[in-house]
Amino acid sequence: MFIKKKKINVLNRAIEELNKILQKGNFVELGYLLGNKKELIKRNFFAGIARGVGIGIGVTIITAILVIIMQKIVTLNIPIIGEYIADIVEIVEKSR
Repeated sequence: MFIKKKKINVLNRAIEELNKILQKGNFVELGYLLGNKKELIKRNFFAGIARGVGIGIGVTIITAILVIIMQKIVTLNIPIIGEYIADIVEIVEKSR
């Protein structure tokens, strides 16, 4: 009888540990998403839109920072580099 209770306790602890691991890894939610195709498509659609907007904003900010840095370099009047960057800045400003 004691051996059966010990085995049941070990089994219960193993089940509890497995339950914790599954909850920590969000496997229940993953199973729900894989079963519901509409939810999966909707979630991926909105994730794609968010990524696209984020990339657009990020590229705009980085480009603006680079243009500002290039304008600062042009004001330093470095002979060869300054002319080259001035041409690039002029092209960018004309395209606005």
